[in-house]
Amino acid sequence: MRFYEVDRIIFCGILSLALGHLMKNTLISCLSLGLLMAHMEPLRAEEEKKQAFTMTTDTPADVKAAPADAEKTASGLASKVLKKGTGAKKPAAADTVTVHYSGWTTDGAMFDSSVKRGEPTSFPLNRVIKGWTEGLQLMTEGEIRRFWIPGNLAYGEESVGGRPAGTLVFDVELISFKEAPKPPDVPADVKAAPEDAIKTASGLASKVLTKGKGEVHPTATSTVKVHYSGWTTDGKLFDSSVVRGESISFPLNQVIAGWTEGVQLMVVGEKRRFWIPGKLAYGDVPQGGAPAGTLVFDVELLGIEK
Repeated sequence: MRFYEVDRIIFCGILSLALGHLMKNTLISCLSLGLLMAHMEPLRAEEEKKQAFTMTTDTPADVKAAPADAEKTASGLASKVLKKGTGAKKPAAADTVTVHYSGWTTDGAMFDSSVKRGEPTSFPLNRVIKGWTEGLQLMTEGEIRRFWIPGNLAYGEESVGGRPAGTLVFDVELISFKEAPKPPDVPADVKAAPEDAIKTASGLASKVLTKGKGEVHPTATSTVKVHYSGWTTDGKLFDSSVVRGESISFPLNQVIAGWTEGVQLMVVGEKRRFWIPGKLAYGDVPQGGAPAGTLVFDVELLGIEK
């Protein structure tokens, strides 16, 4: 046997082994790919189902209790995404949301539905039940999610005033949301009125921040339109029409004494800071969660309506 024939025999042997190994690996790879595809098929079907889901008024099949695959938070809120939304931004508690929704008790009885009415609804997220305030902050625009909200995050376990009791189930579609204006900065002089503040015999102190126009002042019975923000003297913001994005109108004789007196010092367009002692506000030990002691308000007089 010639030398080159020996080389050819060796080469053919190596090539055969390599091809056999390649075919074996290819077969294993194909089997692995098949198993992976078989595993992913239900996931793909679930994703397609989520993309196709639309709001209905049909009673959910899982209305009695949250399923095992529902997300759960520390508060006891359970939820499940029915349709994915778009983007990554989520509303904050002070934002105003626009939604479609339907709500059921766990026995399947529908008690409310914007879908049934054919009109979405809008509201600041921090002015609804706790389960909604928490839950909608998990969502993005376009998302539809089902919530199982325990009674302590809804209307309680006992029905009062016709409201539904116990765990409530909601399908909610987040159509859009509007970010709330940023909270105003805490005044540098929030702790006490400065030396140049105007003081009245009642103990009210104030300082003009922006001059107004004209010379007409409201009277104690005038209805005024204002924007305002209020802080306690430790710098805690407790109320603000600015944050809500809505001015407010009211008769001056139907608010705290410090406002009744103070706003009469103003003209339209003026912005003034007030330091109102507890006796002219809600008292030093108020009831019902009202802020105590001296309160600081920035008030802008937008108009005198009558």
